[in-house]
Amino acid sequence: MLSTMQDVPLLVTRILRHGMTIHGKSQVTTWTGEAEPHRRSFAEIGNRATRLAGALRDELGVQQDERVATLMWNNAEHVEAYFAIPSMGAVLHTLNLRLPPEQLVFIVNHAADRVVLVNGTLLPLLAPLLPHLPTVEHVVVSGIGDRSALEGLNVRVHEYEELLEGRSDSYD
Repeated sequence: MLSTMQDVPLLVTRILRHGMTIHGKSQVTTWTGEAEPHRRSFAEIGNRATRLAGALRDELGVQQDERVATLMWNNAEHVEAYFAIPSMGAVLHTLNLRLPPEQLVFIVNHAADRVVLVNGTLLPLLAPLLPHLPTVEHVVVSGIGDRSALEGLNVRVHEYEELLEGRSDSYD
């Protein structure tokens, strides 16, 4: 029987591929307060999301169904994480940076997040929490910010751009 229902599953990966091909030239704009906003095409966002998924799997060992937390502003890197994490079969766990610290600790521990992606400017919020987050093994830092607050803590610190560097633009 023919109907108007789609004949393929609606997956995040399918939305990403559609956006990369049909809307590939559309711009994702991040304004950081500097004179010029940072712009990436949707096709670039998709390629970087693919590389992020590969890095999370190959470098950090993230498996399907594991939780990856984000403590990030609404920027291009966060959009990349929004596509990369669910597309690889992991669970995207966005953290609300406006919650009190004790609630963030409870939420991260309850979810058993192993990886946290964070904007560098939010490190003063995350760093004091890390000693209370025993499941967090990796912190991936994006953008500017003082990384010294992470020194001596029991986590591996990674630079976002370095994780993406040299990764493949394809991910099954």
